[in-house]
Amino acid sequence: MYTQCPECLTVYKLEAELLVPACGCVRCSHCETVFNALGTLAAQLPPEPFTRLTEHALDRDPPLAGVAVFRPRPATEDVAPTPLDEPANTDGDAFDTHDDAEDFSQLTFTPRFAKPRRRSWRTAAWVLVCTTLVLGLGAQLAWAKRDVLIADATVGPILASACDALGCRLPLVSAPSQLRLLARDVEQHPSVQDGLLITASVHNDAAFAQPYPVVTIVLSDANGQRLAMRRFQPEDYVGDAAIRARGLAGGATTAMVFEVQDPGQRAVAFAFSFD
Repeated sequence: MYTQCPECLTVYKLEAELLVPACGCVRCSHCETVFNALGTLAAQLPPEPFTRLTEHALDRDPPLAGVAVFRPRPATEDVAPTPLDEPANTDGDAFDTHDDAEDFSQLTFTPRFAKPRRRSWRTAAWVLVCTTLVLGLGAQLAWAKRDVLIADATVGPILASACDALGCRLPLVSAPSQLRLLARDVEQHPSVQDGLLITASVHNDAAFAQPYPVVTIVLSDANGQRLAMRRFQPEDYVGDAAIRARGLAGGATTAMVFEVQDPGQRAVAFAFSFD
């Protein structure tokens, strides 16, 4: 609550206990004026800027306190308590009262806002709908960011373990930069007269499976001039569709074999790249 000194117009914040000792009178700590704090008592301050708080008239009749919540039991047992709701006896005879009157001394009153509220089926349905929407949104975000999650060093193994337990398969994540060429070799094709047989050993440095890459082979001469180039799709060097679907497992090594046409004796160097 707030009040205002009538002399210096200083506004103070008060607690109810401060008004009890002097029946609402307080002393201004700024100008030492003693005034009745009830005259300008307010629960909230008006919007700024303001000069004076609203003054209340203190010479009116006392208001009626009509909402009764408790009445102590009389201390003397000789006087029989009269029920509050007992109607008057029009015949002049007193109504019979029970000797064992109810004892309200241990009655506890709980504010309405503090009472536990029963959860209806509407509340349960609303919670279920909200939970379903949140889970659906999380699933959509996880699917949109699936490549990042699978490639993550912490989340990826957890997802792989969960998929193994559920019997599912994680989608393949392409990471050509983590494919490493271990060995390569070129030799004449054993059954084609003007053909070359190129073999390569490739290791997947990633911790997750990735699809077989598009392999580009470039043949060049001694001066580095390009003589021939060919791009091999996964189905060109991996004939089994089931193996292509599983992809190259994380940490695994595979051998790739490519057949190309011999560009002649000038081809002395070749290079691999993965896409």
